Amino acid sequence: MSIGIHPGHLSFSYPPPAGDLSEFVNTLVDMGFSGWELVCDRCQGPGELNIKAIASVLETTDLDLTIHLPFSDLNLASLNEPIWNETLHQMKQWIQLMSPYANLAVVHPGHLSPLGMQLPDLAWQRNIQGLRQLCDHAARFDMIVGVENMVNMEFIFGKHAEEMLGMIESVDRDNLGLTFDVGHAHTNGAVTSFLEKCQAEIVHVHLHDNNRRRDEHLPLGKGSVDWAAVTGKLANLDVRFVLESRTFEAGQESIEYLLSL
Repeated sequence: MSIGIHPGHLSFSYPPPAGDLSEFVNTLVDMGFSGWELVCDRCQGPGELNIKAIASVLETTDLDLTIHLPFSDLNLASLNEPIWNETLHQMKQWIQLMSPYANLAVVHPGHLSPLGMQLPDLAWQRNIQGLRQLCDHAARFDMIVGVENMVNMEFIFGKHAEEMLGMIESVDRDNLGLTFDVGHAHTNGAVTSFLEKCQAEIVHVHLHDNNRRRDEHLPLGKGSVDWAAVTGKLANLDVRFVLESRTFEAGQESIEYLLSL
């Protein structure tokens, strides 16, 4: 790959497949992926996941596993104590469960609830407190936490480079870094800002495209991200690059696009 993203650093993002896990993993390997980002969201809880099957299949390949912590209906910035506690409970469960197989967990920052809109400073502090707890829990298992910059939505934390840097600095944990989501940054017109200001904090990268109007998760090259510029800036990072594609076909299309740059 002339772009500098080493093939050995390329992962595919997907929830636990409903079908044959071996077939799924072999498909990733055949496509040229060296890693899988397990999306721990949707309807499947940790108690329903066949960990033994995942461990067995991973042993037969060289796939590197990372995890994306759940986010649906959860909120690290919630001012509702039971909701906040449940958010941390679910995220900590996944960290502990997957720690024998993964060394990095991606997490979304919190967002402003209707109450949080009235008390944004308190919600921000709650988000910081939640991230600290996650990092301290992950440190027990030698795991890194990558907090992800977010899409252009009005009431969500983490849309801009300065905000993410402030979040990471405020949490003040050695095992916290930035999961730089290029597509999310693009919806905020902030790709250049992140590349210029946040290089030292990037521990993980998400790749997908859009036309700046919304979070479309298009194959690379099908939106308006300047991928030649992006990959040139990221070339020297020794991190995992995750294609957040909707389908295998879109993932293959993105790989071919990267190879063509």
